[in-house]
Amino acid sequence: MYWESTNTIKMIHRLWGAILVLVILDPSSLFAQRTQDPEPFIVGVTEHIHSNVLDEDRVLNIFLPQGYTADTAASYPVIYLLDGSLDEDIIHVGGAVQFASFEWIKWLPPSIVVGIANVDRKRDFTFPTTITSDKEKFPTTGGSSNFIRYVGDEVIPFVEQHYRTGPDRMLIGQSLGGLLATEVLFKRPGLFNRYMIVSPSLWWDQMSLLKQEPEFVVNKDSAPEMVFIAVGNEGKGMVGPAKRLAATLKKKTTIRVGYAYLREFDHTNNMHRAIMEGARWMGSTR
Repeated sequence: MYWESTNTIKMIHRLWGAILVLVILDPSSLFAQRTQDPEPFIVGVTEHIHSNVLDEDRVLNIFLPQGYTADTAASYPVIYLLDGSLDEDIIHVGGAVQFASFEWIKWLPPSIVVGIANVDRKRDFTFPTTITSDKEKFPTTGGSSNFIRYVGDEVIPFVEQHYRTGPDRMLIGQSLGGLLATEVLFKRPGLFNRYMIVSPSLWWDQMSLLKQEPEFVVNKDSAPEMVFIAVGNEGKGMVGPAKRLAATLKKKTTIRVGYAYLREFDHTNNMHRAIMEGARWMGSTR
């Protein structure tokens, strides 16, 4: 019995010795080995375009739905995302849209997400203000009219020329982007048939935008189908105007309006949750 135990111990020692030699000669032998070289993980493309309206070069980051190819007849809704730079919202919103379009969820259909990258968001997302302190603090502001022309007259036609798009278009904007989305809704509502407006900075210019009559009140044919508005725990200056916007839309139009107060989130972290809540609401009203 002692002899068998001794032999077993010797065999174990020899085995560990062989493993030790193998590790010293080739440490990678302990780990999984590549079967081929790494490949790019591609979820979309980046387009570089020149805007004649803005007289500058611009970038579009385009998140493509799974299975998208250029040589089939299928077409897709398009979601236009403000603050769409790579270091802003395009990646997480693209992922949220993919999740919301999974077969077992179906809050949204598979969609193309066009992230409109920024150059100067304070310039592009704001209309001129009468507030002297804001003019001094943000000297480049007041260019939203040109930016809306850029989106409507250049970005949308470019995307529809080069990608397989359907008639369904949505605009998503948060903070100053929410202000811009609200201005589009009021002044050129027919550009999109669905809107997600998150924490809109409607305080801009003493809430003068909310005092204007939306275009779709006069021209009912231009009214979009759905508007979803969300705001976090951000104080009266943000929550009040957002609630007022939702109430105005419900009172003056037949637009389907959704509103969410995200009590556990604030201005810095509510965007992703708002997108998911908006997608779920839109899915329930389709």
